[in-house]
Amino acid sequence: MSETPDSVTEIDHQLDSQTISMFGDAPSVAPSPTTPYRVLARKYRPQTFDDLIGQDAMVQTLSNAFETGRIPQAWILTGVRGVGKTTTARILARGLNYLLPDGTGGPTIHMPTEGVHCRAIMESRHVDILEMDAASHTGIDDVKQLTDGVRYSPASARYKVYIIDEVHMLSDKAFNAFLKTLEEPPPHAKFIFATTEIRKVPVTILSRCQRFDLRRVEADVLVNHLRKICVAEGVTIDDEALALIARAAEGSVRDSLSLLDQGIAHGAGKVDGETVRTMLGLADRARVIDLFESVMKGDVAAALSELRAQYDLGADPRTILSDLAEFTHFVTRLKVVPESAKDSSVTEAERDRGASFTALPMRVLSRAWQILLKGISEVAEAPKPVTAAEMVLVRLAYASDLPTPDEALKMLTQESYSGSSTPSGGPSGGGGARMTANGGLTVAARSESAPMRAPEAAPTMRIDRFEDLIALTAEKRDISLKTALERDVRLVRFEDGRFEFAPSPEASPQLAADIGKKLQEWTGRRWIVAVSSEQGQETLRDVAEKAKATKLDDIKSNPLVQAAFAHFPGAQIVEVRDLLTTTEPENIDDESFDFSALDQDFDD
Repeated sequence: MSETPDSVTEIDHQLDSQTISMFGDAPSVAPSPTTPYRVLARKYRPQTFDDLIGQDAMVQTLSNAFETGRIPQAWILTGVRGVGKTTTARILARGLNYLLPDGTGGPTIHMPTEGVHCRAIMESRHVDILEMDAASHTGIDDVKQLTDGVRYSPASARYKVYIIDEVHMLSDKAFNAFLKTLEEPPPHAKFIFATTEIRKVPVTILSRCQRFDLRRVEADVLVNHLRKICVAEGVTIDDEALALIARAAEGSVRDSLSLLDQGIAHGAGKVDGETVRTMLGLADRARVIDLFESVMKGDVAAALSELRAQYDLGADPRTILSDLAEFTHFVTRLKVVPESAKDSSVTEAERDRGASFTALPMRVLSRAWQILLKGISEVAEAPKPVTAAEMVLVRLAYASDLPTPDEALKMLTQESYSGSSTPSGGPSGGGGARMTANGGLTVAARSESAPMRAPEAAPTMRIDRFEDLIALTAEKRDISLKTALERDVRLVRFEDGRFEFAPSPEASPQLAADIGKKLQEWTGRRWIVAVSSEQGQETLRDVAEKAKATKLDDIKSNPLVQAAFAHFPGAQIVEVRDLLTTTEPENIDDESFDFSALDQDFDD
């Protein structure tokens, strides 16, 4: 007899725990064999307006309307999938019919405790809250059946609320049947419409409703929301995985929770960036950046090799190009708005390395975006996507060195002034004088071929050290650039094709662009010249001045120089020169010391 009460008590306690957990007031309870698992999108569905995230404007409007008693007869909620339209409709129905067990309460958005009708409304089983899916009830008969019941008073609640989901699916006759009832409903009836296609709803319906546009949830808000749920579920997840899920969800809370649910199952309770990438078929963000760097440098072989490596690991070619386009957009936005790096949906690799690409000209980034955007559709239609993706990368790498229209026009003008002619021109230089459509095509083809041969000429000019760059500027007699490199550049990182430095406070804002332009002109290929936030080494001028000061101190400590100062108290050292003599160093005696460098100042 003692086993029955204990078992009943255990079942009651288990059911109470489930019910409380559903409303978010107790920690999660692991599903038992007798308890069906509830997905995160349902388990953490908001129950009050305080639980809604990212919809502050709508909540504020409803709060003011309820407090002043200005409650309309109909609302229409619109937004992308998964932002909470149906959930908001249920919460709104709950607020309209909020009633405490002692009989107090009225329409409000503040519901600190569970009311008489709250649970039944949120579980979609209240007799006075009618939910209809317009996608499966599109005809006029369905609407007539609904409008016929509007005139009857609610059975137990304060208002009879009609929630119609995907209302844009109703037929034209069904919409027309709604017009009169929607314009002059009885006092006890309220209508809440939800739709993802607001443009398909007739204007006559929209004019009778108060409209709320539920916005996409921002990535940082979504990341914080997912992190709280992971803590409640006891799931270990890193920041990269959260950023990837928030980005893939595109502002949809339901999609993000579904992806998180899938990631938890895939990673057996531990979710990291690699788990999410494998689950979604994404490429490693760091490898995407490596691919972007290879393409921007014009290194076609490295770009194709990296694409094949990612493809062999299971990444979809179209996804790789989409990630490249997304990173191109990020670099462009970072170039215009540096504060974009603070976005929590940006991975650490993007944040650290994205700044190094902001030195790329805007025309290069814009052209890359256009090529990738067109290439994504080409890959989707190609019989072999990876082959089409390779051709897109080849096009992108070679196009990175193409001149802009004004540069091409300048090249054509210079060529025409120089009197150059094509092989097809006559002996009198007819090629240069024939600036017709035919001649223009000939010259344009020659102008376009020059930058496309640049990657082939790259191995003939390598610059592996910063000192080699200084020597090259001296060889090219570019005194201003040489002076800027020695005076204003604090070296951070230098390798062939890539130059990172921290500028001095006196440096020109265009120094990075000037260096990149000169390097491309001298080496025949594009360099990545980036301004770094690191401290960097000392400038060459500072190093030379310190060496000069050290040498001067050494000279002053020499006994001969000290003896000279003793004989000539007012003397100063103004310059230190190396003795150019054939005498071996060990044969130099005291008598050979040259005192001509001493500026003697005698007192009369």
